[in-house]
Amino acid sequence: MTMPRRGSRPISVDGTAFRWRIRPRPTYCQGNGWSPLTVTVERAEEPGRVLVVSLPCARPDNRLGERTIAVRPALVAGCVRRALEQGWNPGQPGSAFTLTVTEDELAVLLGEPPQYLIPFLWGMIPEGGSIRDLPRCTEIWSRDRQDTGRAPSEP
Repeated sequence: MTMPRRGSRPISVDGTAFRWRIRPRPTYCQGNGWSPLTVTVERAEEPGRVLVVSLPCARPDNRLGERTIAVRPALVAGCVRRALEQGWNPGQPGSAFTLTVTEDELAVLLGEPPQYLIPFLWGMIPEGGSIRDLPRCTEIWSRDRQDTGRAPSEP
C-alpha cells in the first residue's frame, strides 16, 4: 500500500528521505471529533510499508471544536524514530504499521510540552486563551445583503 504523492511533504530522518501527509478532507468520524488526527509516512524512494500515526487530538477542521495541535516536521520525525524503534521496516512490503501516540509521549516526541489549539469560528485559540487572541474582525457581512460600496456604519 502506498500513499498518494499529491499533498505529501518531504522530510529527512537520520539521513533517510521520507514523505508524510495528512489527508486533505476529514472522514465523517474525524470531522465530528470521534476519531483522532492521523498522519501517514512512507519512504520517499522504494516505498514499502506505510506508517500510520494516530495522535491524541482531533483534526483542526473538526466540527465540534475539539482541541488540536499543529503537526510540525519535528513531531513527524520523532514519530518515525519511535516507529523504527518499535519494529517498523519502511522498505518491507506489507500492510500499514500503526503507531498510537499518547498524551505523555507527545511531549517527549516534540521535545517540549504540546501547544494545543481550539478551533473557533474564525481561527484557532491557544488552549487557555480567550477571544482576544483571535485576529480582529470589523464586521461580518450577511450573504443576503447587497454590497452597496458603503461602510457598514454609514446610513
